[in-house]
Amino acid sequence: MLPVVSTPNRMIRGVRSGLRALLLTSALLSVGVQSAAAQTVDDGNEVASQQLNLPKDVTVFGKSDPNVRKATAIVNGRIITGTDVDQRLALIITANGGKVEEEEKERLRVQVLRNLIDETLQIQEAAANDIKVDPAEINQSYERVAANFRQSPTQFDAYLREKGSSSASIKRQIEGELAWSRLQRRNIQPFVNVSEEEVKSVVERLNAAKGSDEFRIGEIYLSATPENRAQIMANARNIIQQIQQGGSFQAYARQFSEASTAAVGGDLGWIRPAQLPTELAQAASEMQVGQIAGPIETVGGVSLIYVMDKRKVLTADPRDALLSLKQLSVLFPQGTTKEQASAKAASFAAAVKEIKGCGQANEVGAKIGADVVDNDNVKVRDLPPQLQDILTNLQVGEATPPFGSITDGVRVLVVCGRDDPASANAPNADQIMAQLEEERVNKRARIYLRDLRRDAVIEYN
Repeated sequence: MLPVVSTPNRMIRGVRSGLRALLLTSALLSVGVQSAAAQTVDDGNEVASQQLNLPKDVTVFGKSDPNVRKATAIVNGRIITGTDVDQRLALIITANGGKVEEEEKERLRVQVLRNLIDETLQIQEAAANDIKVDPAEINQSYERVAANFRQSPTQFDAYLREKGSSSASIKRQIEGELAWSRLQRRNIQPFVNVSEEEVKSVVERLNAAKGSDEFRIGEIYLSATPENRAQIMANARNIIQQIQQGGSFQAYARQFSEASTAAVGGDLGWIRPAQLPTELAQAASEMQVGQIAGPIETVGGVSLIYVMDKRKVLTADPRDALLSLKQLSVLFPQGTTKEQASAKAASFAAAVKEIKGCGQANEVGAKIGADVVDNDNVKVRDLPPQLQDILTNLQVGEATPPFGSITDGVRVLVVCGRDDPASANAPNADQIMAQLEEERVNKRARIYLRDLRRDAVIEYN
């Protein structure tokens, strides 16, 4: 079975998951298994040698050590400096809370350089096809990124400088994503066709699969060749370790994934295992929400997959219910001990039991000095898993048990209203056609980028 680890969920302030799943590794203990594996490798090497017409005894003249190269390159005349690499690396480190070991930084630096080379090739190819991204559009996207951090562009500029990065680095990445996306729409998408019969077949399969599991999957795809596959597998395992330690899957997908879904954090959307390649389907069917599996060897590379969510095909999911909530919260003074926090939480819990519906929430909150905040149209599935099952089973007027931490205080959620989901229907033909087209565009885009790499003139300094 593939290694599977759970990743922390940080979707709501005040909830801290203390669970850290260990990355599992398997070892070949049987001598017979080891021998068989060795034979398989030998057979594979022999086939590769025959395909390339290589001599069996190879003498290497000179030394080739990629580690002695500086992290700079010239790609078809465009210079990538060490500063470019450092600033992009700083974005990844920031996304992981600054918790990246020095040894891992060096591995990431090599991967970042590869990503910058691909990004440069994509921008150059778009320009060769008369596709240019308006700087005003780049600035608009940058403003949206800054807004996600609740900062103005000027404040975000200063924040990035403080972290060792720059606005230019993010804007370069935005330019690459926009240019590559438009190039795909011009040079690939018009030549991708999906027939009505294919769409009809998908609808029939969906109806036949009603009630079976469907997953929202995130993927990080790394291309690999027989020569560098071992190194790519090692890189993939390092990415898993960083995500396991609290790194953002979406951030790593945006920086490292070579699939077109990198721009959206690797999100493949809702799919059934049968729609995935066999290797990925087997892993997904054994996983729970919040788990990541891999590295999984696929055609042309390796993949890491992350189960973002799970539901039943064409079946209404209670987690799609929309709730109206009141949140009561009490902060602990600085320096509060664990014992003091526990006592105050117990007192808070006793007071909350007096709440008889949302009509009394404000009154009770005032008595105990709690802040009361109204939250409407909150979807259950958007809340942390620890709260989803609790809220799914609560009736209007009931409250969750207290939850929180010494740092963020203690709080409860009171259910003021619930709109249960309607019966689920199959996606319409246009949605299915769009998904099939996207899958085919993605596949051709990978081939397109592979050809750009093959034809590029790249000098390393």
